[in-house]
Amino acid sequence: MNRIGAFYDRFILPHPWIVLVLFGAILALAALRFDQFRLDASAESLVLENDRSLEEYRQVNRTFTTSDDFLVVTYTPHEPLFTPEGLSRLKALRDELQALEAVSSTNSILNVPLLHSPDLTLDTVDTEIKTLDEHEVAPDTARQALLDNPMYPNLLLSEDAGTTAIQVNLPTPERYFELLNQRDNLRDRVNSGNASADDQRQLEQVSQEFIRYTEFLGKERDATIKKVRVILDNHREHASIHLGGVPMIVADMIRFIQNDLSTFGLGVLAFLLLTLAIIFRQWRWVLVPLLCCGFTVWLMIGFLGWAQWPVTVISSNFISLLLIMTLSLTIHLIVRYREFQHDEPGAAPRDVLRRTVMAMIKPCFYMAITTIVAFGSLTFSGIRPVIDFGWMMTLGLSVAFIITFLVFPALLSLLPPPLDSRVTSDRIPFTDAFARFTERFGGTVLVGSGVIAVLCVIGLSRLTVENSFIDYFKSSTEIHQGMITIDDRLGGTTPLDVVITDEPPPENYSDDPFASDCDPFVEDCDEEDYRDTWYTYQKMRQLGDVHDYLNSLPETGKVLSISTTLDLLAQINGGTPLNAVELAFVPAAVPDDLQDILLTPYISEEQSQARFSIRILETMPDLRRQDLLDRIHNHLTTDLGYAPERVQLSGMTVMYNNMLQSLFDSQIKTIGVVFAAIMVMFLILFRSLKLALIGMAPNLIAAGSVLGLMGWLGIPLDMMTITVAAITVGIAVDDTIHYIHRFKTELAKDGDYLATMHRCHRSIGQAMFFTSLTIISGFSILVLSNFIPTIYFGLFTGFAMFMALVGALTLLPRLIILFKPFPAP
Repeated sequence: MNRIGAFYDRFILPHPWIVLVLFGAILALAALRFDQFRLDASAESLVLENDRSLEEYRQVNRTFTTSDDFLVVTYTPHEPLFTPEGLSRLKALRDELQALEAVSSTNSILNVPLLHSPDLTLDTVDTEIKTLDEHEVAPDTARQALLDNPMYPNLLLSEDAGTTAIQVNLPTPERYFELLNQRDNLRDRVNSGNASADDQRQLEQVSQEFIRYTEFLGKERDATIKKVRVILDNHREHASIHLGGVPMIVADMIRFIQNDLSTFGLGVLAFLLLTLAIIFRQWRWVLVPLLCCGFTVWLMIGFLGWAQWPVTVISSNFISLLLIMTLSLTIHLIVRYREFQHDEPGAAPRDVLRRTVMAMIKPCFYMAITTIVAFGSLTFSGIRPVIDFGWMMTLGLSVAFIITFLVFPALLSLLPPPLDSRVTSDRIPFTDAFARFTERFGGTVLVGSGVIAVLCVIGLSRLTVENSFIDYFKSSTEIHQGMITIDDRLGGTTPLDVVITDEPPPENYSDDPFASDCDPFVEDCDEEDYRDTWYTYQKMRQLGDVHDYLNSLPETGKVLSISTTLDLLAQINGGTPLNAVELAFVPAAVPDDLQDILLTPYISEEQSQARFSIRILETMPDLRRQDLLDRIHNHLTTDLGYAPERVQLSGMTVMYNNMLQSLFDSQIKTIGVVFAAIMVMFLILFRSLKLALIGMAPNLIAAGSVLGLMGWLGIPLDMMTITVAAITVGIAVDDTIHYIHRFKTELAKDGDYLATMHRCHRSIGQAMFFTSLTIISGFSILVLSNFIPTIYFGLFTGFAMFMALVGALTLLPRLIILFKPFPAP
C-alpha cells in the first residue's frame, strides 16, 4: 500500500490537470472509431462456438438452391380475396413490392402455375399451364385450382382461402459467399497451425473486407425493409397485413438493440442523476460519478470500434451494466469520503481524499476482481454471444476500476466538495434497522434462510430450457403478430430440413441400366438391382414414407418434398400415380421453368441427396424441439431403416435447439466456475476457510433464489437469463467483500461483535444499500425493451440484488456473530 500511496502522492493528487489531459487524449483516440461500432443479429452471432450446424445449413441451401433470404407478406383482405377487385388490389401490392430495386422476384398466387386446365397432361404440361398474371382465369376457378394443388395450401394460401402470402425474394449476392468461404478457409488454416505469415495477413484483410461488405448489405437490406413497410402501410386500408421472414427478424432485432442501447443508456443515466441527487444533494457528487461512468462507456465503445467487435442481442446490455457497475464503485468512494469528513470535519480535502483512496482501493480491487471472475465465467458457456458478453464485461470492468481510481481523485482534487451539514450529523442511518433486526431475531434469520434455500432447490428442479422464439417478443411487435399469422394460417414459421443421402453404389455397380436382368423402365426393380438415381419406384416409395411420417407429426405445419411434386404430377396425370417409366423420365418431363419449383429444391442427383422442407409450429404450447428432433431421427434410422450417417437434420430449428440444449450444461459450468473462483478468492483475501464459507452463504442464496424463482414461475432458461445467476454472484459478492473487510477493521477497535455489526451497518451498510438501490433501479429500465429475455434479465437481476442485499445485511452478520471467525484482537 505504501507504493500505491506514493504513486498517488507523486503523480495523481499533485497533477490532476495532467492526468485529465492525458486521459482526454485517450478518449479522443477512442472516438476516432465510433463510426466502426456495429450491431449484429445474424445467424453467426447466435450459434454455439464451433457449431457446424451453420455450415451444414448453408451447404444444404447451396445444394438445393434454396434460401431463407426472403420476406413474407401475409395479406388478409377485409373483403373476399377471390374477386376481380380483391385480386386487383393484391396485384397492385405485389407490383409495388416487385418494383423495389433490391427485390429479385416475388412468388404469390398470381404467378404460380394453376394446373387446372382439363387438357393438361404430362405431355402438354409446358403449354397448358396458366397463371392469374398471364391468363384470363375466373377467380372461383383459380381459387379451387390453388386449393386442390398439394403445394399451395398452408404455404401461399390458407385453407379457407382468406389469407394469402407474397414471398419477396432478397437474394444475397455471390460476393458475400465468396468472401465468407475465403475467410473460413483461411481461418481453418490458421487454426490448424499450418498457415504462413502471408495467410495470416490475408485472413485479416479478408475478414475486414467481409465485415465491411456485411455492413453494406445490412444497411441496404434495412433500407429495403423500410421501403417495404411504407408500401404495406399504403395498403392496410383494405387488408390486415403483416411482415415476416428471416431478414425482417434480423433487421428488427438490430433495431431493438439500437433502441435498447439508447433507451437503457439514457434511462440508466437519468436514474444515476436522480439517485445521486437524492442521496447526496451536492452537484459534485452528481458530476464526478457521472463523468466516470461516461468515460468508461466512451472508452469501451471506442475499443469495440477499433477491434471491429460487434454487439449482439445478448451484449447490448453492456452499456447499462457498465454504467451501473462504475457508479457502484464511485458510490463506495463517496460514502467513505463523507465518513472521513464526519470523523474529522477540519481535515484538509486532499488528506480526506487520500485517506479515502487508500482505504477503498483494496476492497474495491477485490470487488472488481470477483465481478470480473463472474463475467469471465460466461466464457465457459459454449454459446458465442454469451462468450462475447463475458469478454466485453471483463474488459469493461477493468476499465471501470482504472477510471474510478484515476479520474475520481483527479476531479476531486480540482473540485473538493464542501462540508455538508448532513455529513456532520450524528443521526443513525436507517440501515441500522437491519442490525437491530438481526440482533433480535437471529434465529429467525437462520431459519428463514434455510427455508429459502429449500425452496430454491425445489425451484431449480423445475427449470427447463424449452421456449418458443415467438415468446421473445412482445405481442405488440410485428415479429410476434406476423409469426402468429404465418403459424396459424400459412403452415408454420421456423424452418427445419431433413436431408437423406442415397446409399452408396455397390462395388460391382454398372451405370448401364440394362446390365441387370431387371428393366427399370418396365418394372420395379429389387433392392439388389441398384440404380444411381432417386427416380425409381423403390426409392420414391421410401421417400414417400418419410414424407407421410413428417406430415403426421403434430409439431409440423407444411411439409414439402419430392413426394409433393409426385402428388402434383399424379394429379396432372388424371389422378393416376406415375408408373416406373413415367417416373424415370420425370426430370425430362418437367418444363425448365418449373424445375426450380418442383425438383431442384428437393432432389440433388449430383450430391445424391433428397430434402424435406418442414415448417415448425412455433406457437404450439407443448413444443419440445429436442424431443421432436430425436423422434424424427430415431424413426428414420430405426423404423425406416436409414443408416444414421445418411440422415441429416439442418436449419434454423436445429441451430436454435443446439443453443437451448447447451444452456443447462452452460449454466452448470458458469455457476461452478464462478463459485469455485470466488471461493479461492475468499481464501486468498481472508486467509480463513471458515470466513470464506460464511461469505459464500448469502451469495449462494442470492443466485439460487433467481433460478429457483424461474423454476417456480415456469420461466425457461434462455439466451439472457442464463447469465443472471453468474452475474448476480459476481455483483452480490461485492457487498460481502466490503462488509467483511469493514467488519474486520471495526472489530479491531473493541473486539465486540455486536457493536461492530452496528457500526458496519451505519457505515458500509449505507454504501451497500445505495449501490444496491442504484443497481436495482438501473436494471428496472430493461422492462422497456421489446425483447422479452432482456426484460426477464432486468427483473431477475434486480430481484437477485435485493436478495443479496438482504442476505449481506442479515444472514452474513448473523453467521459472523455465530461463528466468530476473526481472531481475538
